[in-house]
Amino acid sequence: MNSSSSFFEGLGSVDPQLQSFIEAEIQRQRFQQLVHQMTELCWEKCMDKPGPRLDSRTESCFVNCVERFLDTSQFILNRLEHQQKSKPGFSEILSD
Repeated sequence: MNSSSSFFEGLGSVDPQLQSFIEAEIQRQRFQQLVHQMTELCWEKCMDKPGPRLDSRTESCFVNCVERFLDTSQFILNRLEHQQKSKPGFSEILSD
C-alpha cells in the first residue's frame, strides 16, 4: 500500500477525480525529489571545476552516475515492494 492510498482510506469517500489529481501530484513530487537527489549526488561526484563545456571524462562520469542511481533506486523500490507484499496487513493481523 502506498502513502496516498492510506491517506485516502482515512478520509472515507473522496471524489475520484480529486483523488486521481492528488495521486498524480504526489507522484510528480516524488519524481522531482528523485531528480534533485540524483543531480546533487552526480554533480558532487563528477564535476571537478565547472566550465563552458563538459570533457568526455566528466560526461562519462555523469552518464554512469545517473545509470547507477536509477538502477539502485529501482532495486530499492522493488525490494521494499516485495517486503511489503510478504508482510501481513494490519487488517490481517487483527483477524488472527
